[in-house]
Amino acid sequence: MQWLERRLPFLGRFLRHLVDYPMPPVNWLWTVGACLIVGLALLVASGLFLALFYTPLPRLAFNAINTVERHVPAGWFLRSLHVGGADMTFAALYIHAGRGLWYGSYRAPRELVWWSGLCLLLLFMTTAFIGYVLPWGQMSYWGATVITNAVGDLPLIGPMLLSYLLGADGLGPVALHRFFILHIFLGFMALLLVGVHLVCLHGVGSSNPTLSTRRPDRTMRPFVPYYAARDGLAVCVFLILYAVLVFFLPGWLENPVNLLPADPLHTPPNITPEWYLAPWFAMLRAIPSRLGGLLVAAGSLTVLFLLPWLGGRTGPTGRRAGHAPIGWTLFFAAFLTLAAAGMHPPSPCWVWLSRLAILIWFTVPCVLLPLAARQENRSPTAVPGRGPADVRGR
Repeated sequence: MQWLERRLPFLGRFLRHLVDYPMPPVNWLWTVGACLIVGLALLVASGLFLALFYTPLPRLAFNAINTVERHVPAGWFLRSLHVGGADMTFAALYIHAGRGLWYGSYRAPRELVWWSGLCLLLLFMTTAFIGYVLPWGQMSYWGATVITNAVGDLPLIGPMLLSYLLGADGLGPVALHRFFILHIFLGFMALLLVGVHLVCLHGVGSSNPTLSTRRPDRTMRPFVPYYAARDGLAVCVFLILYAVLVFFLPGWLENPVNLLPADPLHTPPNITPEWYLAPWFAMLRAIPSRLGGLLVAAGSLTVLFLLPWLGGRTGPTGRRAGHAPIGWTLFFAAFLTLAAAGMHPPSPCWVWLSRLAILIWFTVPCVLLPLAARQENRSPTAVPGRGPADVRGR
């Protein structure tokens, strides 16, 4: 280390910053970020291995996946590691985002932390959808058909986007080749965006979940050893659950319909996406117009970007005001309802439940959250200009 530090002086300062990084008294939900980093690293490593054996041609892609699973030594394990990694990473990602919503981590001065995290969520969703198409199974092909048809309905830019994405032949060799390149490229972009997210976080510090309680704790402790040990334990639990999914529950990793090669002449009776994309698929089906469904799905993410203004710029976390906990509980229930609706056939019951969940999704951040922020600002216990931004207790 001394030899390296004499030649790379910034390395020692960087390592000392990581060790001495001051942390407020956060709870176990803050350890999910470390699990996300481990999950993304395993996804990239296993994905690079799979790319060595993949052939981006419709007549060879499905057989290439079967070859990896049946004939390549330990290929079945690395394929399951990659597919299961998507499930585990998205589960951790949604818990991480839900923690940020519940504790108001989107407020000033953490807007850049929140926005970079949302961009990472969008990047993960796009990469996962493209990766779902690559096996060229029956569900992959028809799921891509539904999404590309919806994108094509966008006025002015829709046909242009499809021409760049699919080429002149629709879902065929050109489209699959471009999906393969984009999947690899976006995977490395996710690594870069994780670095940006961490830089934004270390610039302002972590939020303090105790500031909204009756006994706020402003004690700051170094990251090592206090919180590094906690993150390490959380990562161990994450890897145990990961191993259980890969070794004992392999049937959960892939839709059985997708084990059949793509057949453009035979439409599956029920087109369903993976569970982590199901809420937005349910939004597309709940609106009669394909363009309207696409706009609603885009708007559902747009309101999350607007939370720094909708939820108040300063002040303690929203848990103090009466409306915010109820609102976020309804919001999480709406998310789970949309996920369940997207994985079931589009019956009238699920369609109306989806529409109710969409209404709750937009009502909570656009109506209940501003009311909670106004109530919080009028609270006699609120201190002007102080709140979660003041994590160091200055």
